[in-house]
Amino acid sequence: MNTITLIGCGWFGLPLAKHLIQQGFQVKASKRHVDDLVSLPQFGIEAYQLDLANITHDVKALSLFDADAIVINIPPGLRRGESDYITYLTELKSLIGTRQYQKVIFISTTGVYPSLDQTATEADACAFNDTSATLLQAETMFASMANSCIVRFSGLIGPKRHPGRFFAGKSDVSGANVAVNLVHLEDCIAAVSLILSKQDTLPIYNLAAPIHPTRGEFYVKAAEHLGLTAPEFNHQSQPSKVIDGQLICRDLGYVYRHPNPLKMLDAC
Repeated sequence: MNTITLIGCGWFGLPLAKHLIQQGFQVKASKRHVDDLVSLPQFGIEAYQLDLANITHDVKALSLFDADAIVINIPPGLRRGESDYITYLTELKSLIGTRQYQKVIFISTTGVYPSLDQTATEADACAFNDTSATLLQAETMFASMANSCIVRFSGLIGPKRHPGRFFAGKSDVSGANVAVNLVHLEDCIAAVSLILSKQDTLPIYNLAAPIHPTRGEFYVKAAEHLGLTAPEFNHQSQPSKVIDGQLICRDLGYVYRHPNPLKMLDAC
């Protein structure tokens, strides 16, 4: 494997690209807007504009897909009310065409697991609402490709993603009992890189730090870490879930760099 294509080169994709280049790979990567391409070549990244809402089928754009492996990381935007996610992925699948890759990695989310006060493993995904149904439909589109692996990220934390402001200063907040499921950017990069290096992998892996503090504990600490007013939680419980991210450890020998979300705050 020499060349890796990254569809999406933002908060996760750019540091992943830098890491892969350090490992000796040739990296191609896409950005939606042409103005965002300017900085990529300085890192050694072969940059391509790819706007799935307005495709131009020129030769240069299509050569983006000529690679040994592909990592697809397109944020769904469903929480923002966007509704074109499946349409964009359908267009992407059409552009890929009949190309065969040594590895196809599709980045998904643990939003496919309902909060049922239980531990969720890779087999527990279900379409319990419209959002989860859309996420699972997206996964299915790429799970059908040869050598594919779906990687479900838990809540993301890292540089420029500090959770301290999320509940800071709020009062009468419910759900102090709810388990926190997070994964640090460095673990996302290391785990995806490991999967790329392995010829045989399982179809789906969760990524979630193995320690799960409660929301009441974590968000108080997170606000205090930024010097902000800590939230005040009430006594109203909410349904919870714990994401089990240990399958990749058992199967591939992965070891989480940041196992404790409380200590991740120092790495933001």
